[in-house]
Amino acid sequence: MTTCQQHPEVQEFGEYVRLRQDALLRTARRLVSDPFDAQDLLQTALARACSRWDGITNKRLADAYLRRVMINTRSEWWRARKLKEVPTEHLPEAPVDDIAERHADRALLMDAMESLSPNQRRVVVLRTWEQMSTEETAAALGMATGTVKSTLHRALTRLRHELQHRDPDPV
Repeated sequence: MTTCQQHPEVQEFGEYVRLRQDALLRTARRLVSDPFDAQDLLQTALARACSRWDGITNKRLADAYLRRVMINTRSEWWRARKLKEVPTEHLPEAPVDDIAERHADRALLMDAMESLSPNQRRVVVLRTWEQMSTEETAAALGMATGTVKSTLHRALTRLRHELQHRDPDPV
Protein backbone atom coordinates (compact mmCIF):
# COMPACT_ATOMS: atom_id res chain seq x y z
CA MET A 1 0.00 0.00 0.00
CA THR A 2 1.51 3.31 -1.05
CA THR A 3 1.15 6.51 0.88
CA CYS A 4 0.44 9.84 -0.74
CA GLN A 5 3.96 11.09 0.03
CA GLN A 6 5.42 8.22 -2.01
CA HIS A 7 2.91 8.63 -4.83
CA PRO A 8 4.46 9.74 -8.16
CA GLU A 9 1.56 12.09 -8.98
CA VAL A 10 1.44 13.83 -5.59
CA GLN A 11 1.86 17.30 -7.14
CA GLU A 12 -1.06 16.71 -9.50
CA PHE A 13 -3.22 15.50 -6.60
CA GLY A 14 -2.15 18.47 -4.46
CA GLU A 15 -3.10 20.89 -7.21
CA TYR A 16 -6.46 19.17 -7.67
CA VAL A 17 -7.15 19.47 -3.92
CA ARG A 18 -6.18 23.16 -3.89
CA LEU A 19 -8.55 23.87 -6.79
CA ARG A 20 -11.51 21.77 -5.64
CA GLN A 21 -11.34 21.79 -1.82
CA ASP A 22 -14.08 24.42 -1.33
CA ALA A 23 -16.57 22.56 -3.53
CA LEU A 24 -15.67 19.23 -1.94
CA LEU A 25 -16.04 20.69 1.55
CA ARG A 26 -19.52 21.99 0.62
CA THR A 27 -20.47 18.46 -0.41
CA ALA A 28 -19.10 17.04 2.84
CA ARG A 29 -20.97 19.74 4.80
CA ARG A 30 -24.21 18.64 3.16
CA LEU A 31 -23.60 15.02 4.05
CA VAL A 32 -22.98 15.68 7.76
CA SER A 33 -24.44 18.43 9.91
CA ASP A 34 -21.40 19.24 12.05
CA PRO A 35 -18.74 21.40 10.31
CA PHE A 36 -15.87 19.62 12.08
CA ASP A 37 -17.25 16.24 11.04
CA ALA A 38 -17.50 17.56 7.47
CA GLN A 39 -13.81 18.48 7.55
CA ASP A 40 -12.98 15.03 8.91
CA LEU A 41 -15.12 13.43 6.22
CA LEU A 42 -13.34 15.35 3.48
CA GLN A 43 -9.90 14.58 4.91
CA THR A 44 -10.73 10.89 5.13
CA ALA A 45 -11.97 10.90 1.53
CA LEU A 46 -8.86 12.74 0.33
CA ALA A 47 -6.57 10.31 2.15
CA ARG A 48 -8.35 7.37 0.54
CA ALA A 49 -8.33 9.01 -2.90
CA CYS A 50 -4.66 9.98 -2.70
CA SER A 51 -3.49 6.39 -2.56
CA ARG A 52 -5.65 5.57 -5.58
CA TRP A 53 -5.05 8.76 -7.58
CA ASP A 54 -3.10 7.05 -10.37
CA GLY A 55 -5.98 4.60 -10.81
CA ILE A 56 -8.34 7.43 -11.79
CA THR A 57 -7.59 7.50 -15.49
CA ASN A 58 -10.10 10.24 -16.33
CA LYS A 59 -9.29 13.03 -13.87
CA ARG A 60 -12.49 14.85 -14.90
CA LEU A 61 -14.31 12.18 -12.88
CA ALA A 62 -12.28 12.86 -9.74
CA ASP A 63 -15.08 14.94 -8.16
CA ALA A 64 -17.56 12.11 -8.71
CA TYR A 65 -15.06 9.61 -7.28
CA LEU A 66 -14.48 11.73 -4.18
CA ARG A 67 -18.22 12.30 -3.68
CA ARG A 68 -18.69 8.54 -3.79
CA VAL A 69 -15.87 8.04 -1.27
CA MET A 70 -17.48 10.65 1.03
CA ILE A 71 -20.89 8.99 0.71
CA ASN A 72 -19.44 5.58 1.51
CA THR A 73 -17.45 6.96 4.44
CA ARG A 74 -20.53 8.75 5.77
CA SER A 75 -22.44 5.48 5.54
CA GLU A 76 -19.70 3.70 7.48
CA TRP A 77 -19.85 6.39 10.17
CA TRP A 78 -23.65 6.21 10.27
CA ARG A 79 -23.59 2.45 10.78
CA ALA A 80 -20.96 2.73 13.53
CA ARG A 81 -22.85 5.56 15.27
CA LYS A 82 -26.12 3.69 15.07
CA LEU A 83 -24.62 0.89 17.16
CA LYS A 84 -23.42 3.34 19.84
CA GLU A 85 -26.64 5.31 20.32
CA VAL A 86 -28.56 4.83 23.53
CA PRO A 87 -32.11 6.18 23.80
CA THR A 88 -32.81 8.61 26.63
CA GLU A 89 -36.02 9.86 28.16
CA HIS A 90 -35.04 13.56 28.02
CA LEU A 91 -33.14 15.29 25.24
CA PRO A 92 -30.72 18.09 26.13
CA GLU A 93 -31.74 21.55 25.04
CA ALA A 94 -29.87 22.85 22.04
CA PRO A 95 -28.16 26.27 22.30
CA VAL A 96 -29.60 29.03 20.09
CA ASP A 97 -27.34 31.47 18.22
CA ASP A 98 -28.08 35.10 17.41
CA ILE A 99 -29.31 34.07 13.98
CA ALA A 100 -31.59 31.57 15.63
CA GLU A 101 -34.25 31.26 12.96
CA ARG A 102 -31.81 30.32 10.20
CA HIS A 103 -30.05 27.85 12.45
CA ALA A 104 -33.36 26.43 13.63
CA ASP A 105 -34.52 25.91 10.06
CA ARG A 106 -31.25 24.22 9.14
CA ALA A 107 -31.33 22.07 12.28
CA LEU A 108 -34.92 21.10 11.56
CA LEU A 109 -34.03 20.13 7.99
CA MET A 110 -30.90 18.21 9.00
CA ASP A 111 -32.89 16.42 11.70
CA ALA A 112 -35.55 15.53 9.15
CA MET A 113 -32.83 14.31 6.77
CA GLU A 114 -31.82 11.77 9.43
CA SER A 115 -35.23 10.14 8.98
CA LEU A 116 -34.27 9.22 5.42
CA SER A 117 -32.49 6.04 4.54
CA PRO A 118 -28.82 6.48 3.61
CA ASN A 119 -29.69 5.87 -0.04
CA GLN A 120 -32.46 8.49 -0.02
CA ARG A 121 -30.15 10.96 1.71
CA ARG A 122 -27.46 10.44 -0.95
CA VAL A 123 -29.93 11.07 -3.75
CA VAL A 124 -31.35 14.21 -2.08
CA VAL A 125 -27.87 15.66 -1.46
CA LEU A 126 -26.64 15.05 -4.99
CA ARG A 127 -29.84 16.06 -6.82
CA THR A 128 -31.00 18.97 -4.65
CA TRP A 129 -27.93 20.48 -2.99
CA GLU A 130 -25.29 19.57 -5.55
CA GLN A 131 -27.80 20.21 -8.37
CA MET A 132 -26.59 17.22 -10.32
CA SER A 133 -28.78 15.93 -13.14
CA THR A 134 -30.65 12.68 -12.78
CA GLU A 135 -28.15 11.01 -15.09
CA GLU A 136 -25.13 12.38 -13.17
CA THR A 137 -26.64 11.25 -9.88
CA ALA A 138 -27.38 7.80 -11.28
CA ALA A 139 -23.80 7.47 -12.54
CA ALA A 140 -22.32 8.70 -9.23
CA LEU A 141 -24.40 6.25 -7.20
CA GLY A 142 -24.34 3.35 -9.63
CA MET A 143 -28.10 3.12 -10.07
CA ALA A 144 -30.64 3.50 -12.86
CA THR A 145 -32.10 6.94 -13.62
CA GLY A 146 -35.59 5.65 -12.85
CA THR A 147 -34.39 4.52 -9.44
CA VAL A 148 -32.95 7.98 -8.79
CA LYS A 149 -36.27 9.59 -9.73
CA SER A 150 -38.41 7.30 -7.60
CA THR A 151 -35.99 7.48 -4.66
CA LEU A 152 -35.96 11.28 -4.83
CA HIS A 153 -39.76 11.39 -5.01
CA ARG A 154 -40.14 9.14 -1.96
CA ALA A 155 -37.43 11.03 -0.06
CA LEU A 156 -38.98 14.45 -0.71
CA THR A 157 -42.41 13.12 0.26
CA ARG A 158 -40.92 11.78 3.48
CA LEU A 159 -39.14 15.09 4.19
CA ARG A 160 -42.35 17.09 3.66
CA HIS A 161 -44.19 14.77 6.03
CA GLU A 162 -41.41 14.96 8.64
CA LEU A 163 -41.18 18.76 8.43
CA GLN A 164 -44.96 19.19 8.74
CA HIS A 165 -45.04 17.03 11.85
CA ARG A 166 -41.96 18.60 13.43
CA ASP A 167 -42.77 22.26 12.78
CA PRO A 168 -44.88 23.55 15.69
CA ASP A 169 -46.15 26.52 13.65
CA PRO A 170 -46.89 25.39 10.05
CA VAL A 171 -47.84 28.11 7.60
